[in-house]
Amino acid sequence: MKITDFSIIFVIIFVPVFLLSGFLIKDQRTVKFLELKYVTALRTAVQDGASMLNRNEKQEFEAGYGSTKFFRADKELALAMFYKTLYSNLGIEEDIPAQAALDHYIPAVAVIDYDGYYIYADEEFTSEDRQTMIKHVWSPKKPYAYSDGSGNMVRFTLDNEVNVYDHRSGEWIQGLQRELKETTNVALIARSDLFEQIRRSTIVRTIENDLANVINRHNEFAARNGISYQFTLPLISGEEWNNSINDIGLIAFIQGLPVGHTYINNYALGGGRLVKTEGILAGTDPVTGIRYFEREGCRSGLMHEETFSSAKEAAASGYFERRCGNQAVP
Repeated sequence: MKITDFSIIFVIIFVPVFLLSGFLIKDQRTVKFLELKYVTALRTAVQDGASMLNRNEKQEFEAGYGSTKFFRADKELALAMFYKTLYSNLGIEEDIPAQAALDHYIPAVAVIDYDGYYIYADEEFTSEDRQTMIKHVWSPKKPYAYSDGSGNMVRFTLDNEVNVYDHRSGEWIQGLQRELKETTNVALIARSDLFEQIRRSTIVRTIENDLANVINRHNEFAARNGISYQFTLPLISGEEWNNSINDIGLIAFIQGLPVGHTYINNYALGGGRLVKTEGILAGTDPVTGIRYFEREGCRSGLMHEETFSSAKEAAASGYFERRCGNQAVP
């Protein structure tokens, strides 16, 4: 066989391979670019939306009325800003059909409020002209509720404020856990360390379970629009959850959006306040038995029993200040 014959065979076999490889590389670059575009747009939209949660017209709904974390979250304003930023960053702010198409891939938006949460998701209902419709709507506010084996109920907030049903007395009481622990029959309220642990786990589990149900139900609605992707709640780390429940905030998901040969499946969390103050931890020195409080960033070995939003509040509860380096303030 002549060398020219080998050349022809080489061209026939390998040129298509090289061309296909080049197309695949180009396709992968396009996919990465689009993934980054959508993820960045989602995160920016969530941050912008979350920043609107603390905008209130009425002063009594602002922070400072009994709690530094109490806001009456403006979910409508937050949602409007979320979509405005999202559509703008994707270049579809005036493209109504494109916006409607994108909404099929946003199974849920959740607002974490001070004493409960809302979920904005698809619901099926009958219109005035008896037509079955599917539309994103807000759920009622759902509390961070916990019940024990004795019939007691506790409704948590994002801080130490609680609403407690005492089964023995048959009454609801409301106030700070650290103030109620001496006067209630509810075991959880009497133990500050256990209270904080259960409070956080209850808030996370309640929101997480509800989101999982809502996103799972979205599969039925998506299938009616020709979307075959299986929507499921993505895994959110414990650290992200813990950070997200320190203040009011916003969570949003984009899932099942086809990009090349893959799908975008992402979420973003944003806090309602841009500036967070450092927490105050209080407890007993295991050596001296003296009650101190310290900044959250200074862990000096105290047996932490309570948390406060300010040094003044901790001092009023009988704690002495201890600065970083184990120096007590006289």
